[in-house]
Amino acid sequence: MKNTESHDLTQGGILKKLIVFFLPVAAGTIVQQLYNTVDALIVSKYVGTAALAAVGGSTTQIINILIGFFVALTGGASVVVAHFYGEKNEEGVARASGTAVILCTVIGICLTAVGAFGAPFFLRIMGAPEDTVAMATQYLRIVSGAAVFVLIYNMGAGILRASGDSRRPFYYLLACCVCNIIGDYVLVKVFGLGVAGAAIATAASQIISCVLVLARLATADEAYKLKRCNLRLERSILVRMLKIGIPSGLQNTMFGFSNAVIQTGVNSLGTTVVAAWSLTGKIDGIYWAIISAAGVSVMNFVGQNYGAGRMDRVRECVKLSFKVFSAVTVVLSAILLAIGRPAILLFTHDQALMDKTWEIMLYFVPYYFTWTFIEVISGTLKGAGDAVVPMIIMGLGICGFRILWVWIVFGLIYHSLTILGLSYVTSWVITDIALIVRYRQWLKKQREKTVY
Repeated sequence: MKNTESHDLTQGGILKKLIVFFLPVAAGTIVQQLYNTVDALIVSKYVGTAALAAVGGSTTQIINILIGFFVALTGGASVVVAHFYGEKNEEGVARASGTAVILCTVIGICLTAVGAFGAPFFLRIMGAPEDTVAMATQYLRIVSGAAVFVLIYNMGAGILRASGDSRRPFYYLLACCVCNIIGDYVLVKVFGLGVAGAAIATAASQIISCVLVLARLATADEAYKLKRCNLRLERSILVRMLKIGIPSGLQNTMFGFSNAVIQTGVNSLGTTVVAAWSLTGKIDGIYWAIISAAGVSVMNFVGQNYGAGRMDRVRECVKLSFKVFSAVTVVLSAILLAIGRPAILLFTHDQALMDKTWEIMLYFVPYYFTWTFIEVISGTLKGAGDAVVPMIIMGLGICGFRILWVWIVFGLIYHSLTILGLSYVTSWVITDIALIVRYRQWLKKQREKTVY
């Protein structure tokens, strides 16, 4: 392969390769979180609390459900590309890249139609507060218009990362973030377009990131270069992608559905709680951005090494990842607890909103260390092509558990914000235990394959 030395994750020091790969991915997810936070900051400051609830409450959950499935589906393409890359199969990389881009184009067009026409219906069934429905509908329709660009960008970035290049996706997200921040300020503050202005800025920035990644795929002197002859849905490769991507997509959808159920519980507690729940996600989003980057890094590192048959590097990657990312989690949790209250002041001076936001943060932040195991183990198993069992474990341990919790404990026993918060931590611990058991079983099978 051309220019592969720096992108080959199957050779060289594991810790150094893992960290060098992880840092741009983490920086990119932080940038992505930043422009989501800017949306909230500008909307809250210049439009109001109801507008903040409109763009960050039920709206976020609906977007996660509609687009989240297919964004997760791109992970299947990334793993297939990583396996081909680890095998040094240039033709396979090229064919997989072409199939992935066409798949995302078709799906994205369909999603735009669903989001545009279904926005009012989705908001009604989630019980969004009445004073947010009109603005949330407007926001959803505009953002849905960029669905195809979101999917193609994520697919393109996944192809680059699977080939060992985690830097360029970061550069493209950085450009996207700068455009979004400028667009937010100009459209919301200067032109007074409110929620619509924030949505237009977000959609425009997503289009820019898509164009940048496509330009790279079309002009690169690499195996993944897009060629007209490869721009088709190749059945054998598509099946491989779907076997990994569909379970990941279903897992994301289940997460979205369980969060939507919880959001209905949040909605029942009033607009201030809805806004506080949304605001918490903007403040502690930096942790979720970084730890999700850890999962992506582990998945791609394992993908290349599994494809190359380097199980020794896979096992060592898991051990080092536990140590490195557990330390990262502890440090970030401490920082969030230290700066949490001052950070809230950046968004609002409404005392009731400030108090509720801090209360919610205390339900989550001290327990984030339990999520590290979930991210590392699920990333490892997906990178090796084992996506079904992790989906079942996380679907039952996190999603199913939370839904039952909301319906029974919150709905029938004690209707409070504290009860909603407890559902998260409890589900993380349950899932930790189940995933650790699964990983040990999988590792045993790999050893038996080596012996026989």
